[in-house]
Order: sequence, then structure tokens, then C-alpha cells
Amino acid sequence: MNRREAIRLMATASAAAWTPMQVIAAREKAGDAIARAAQGAAFQPAFFNDHEHATVRLLVDLIIPADDRSGSATEAGVPEFMDFMMNDRENMQGWMRGGLAWLDIESQRRFDALFLDAQEAQRTEVLDAIAYPDDADDDMSHGVAFFNRFRDLTASGFWSTEMGINDLQYMGNRVVAEWTGCPEEALRHVGVLEADD
Repeated sequence: MNRREAIRLMATASAAAWTPMQVIAAREKAGDAIARAAQGAAFQPAFFNDHEHATVRLLVDLIIPADDRSGSATEAGVPEFMDFMMNDRENMQGWMRGGLAWLDIESQRRFDALFLDAQEAQRTEVLDAIAYPDDADDDMSHGVAFFNRFRDLTASGFWSTEMGINDLQYMGNRVVAEWTGCPEEALRHVGVLEADD
């Protein structure tokens, strides 16, 4: 695939976004595959080819790496989630496949190496060119559009998992036997109460 074909795929793909219910449905479908992977069974993508899958695994972990609060996007099963999303949403397939090809083409143009084979600093250079839309050159617009969507899908996949919810330290979805109001510390923090109240 050349640069023109990759751009055409991204440009002709539907811009429709996924709904929260579609994210939940894909997460549930991916759950079985993630559970099997946790038991040592290799995940076999249905949409991504081997090269695309390896690129997705690398890219999601560049977006959400492991840190002291949680594991990486790959550890949370984001590549599996994405594979199921691609199968459920045919209108997403063009921009995904075209965008992954665009990364390889841009990396080859700059460094004569596929994105996977490029050095860490070279990958960073490619991503820096597309990760900040307000600073990106006009000729990077297709890469910017791909990366924005890919980053959003990575976040949706990660923060819809137990690992992601724990990473957010989300306190919702819990029964409160008796509501005693907002804690004073929180009220002070948002300026409802003065510090000396």
C-alpha cells in the first residue's frame, strides 16, 4: 500500500464515532479472548494481520504504558478490544487499516524503516508530528486524524476495563447506605467553603 492508498482509505472511511454501548459490547466480546490470553492461550486476531496486530500492540503501549498505578494498554487487553471493534464496526476498518499503513509509509519516508522496526527516537518523531493537532503541519492532517481516533479508541478500551477503572480510582457504582453530603474537604477544594470555615 502506498501513501496515496493509505490516505484514500482514511479519507473514505466513515467518521461515525462509537457509542458507549458499542464500547461495552466489544469489551464483553473481547473478555473471553482476554481471559484465554491470561491463561496462556495466544490471541488470534480476526481483523488485524500479524504486522498490523504487532503495530497496534506497540502503539497502544506508547499511548498508555505501564506505570506505578496500572499495567499497560496491552496488559488490559486493548488490542483484543480493538480487533473486536473492527469486526463489529465495518465503517471503522478503513481508517484503521489506512492509518496503520500511513504510519509505516511515513516511517519509511523518514527513516527507511517500518514503524515497528524504527528506533524509539524515530517512532517518537513520527508520533510527535501527529499527536498535537494544533502544532501539526498541514501535510500531516491524515496522520493527525488517524492518531486522534486511535488514541480515543485506546482510551475507551483501557478505561472500560477493571484495570482502567482502578487506575482512575473511580469511586462510583457503589452503594451508599446513607448520604451525608459532600465532604468539607471537597467543598473547600472547589471553593464552595472558605479554607477557614
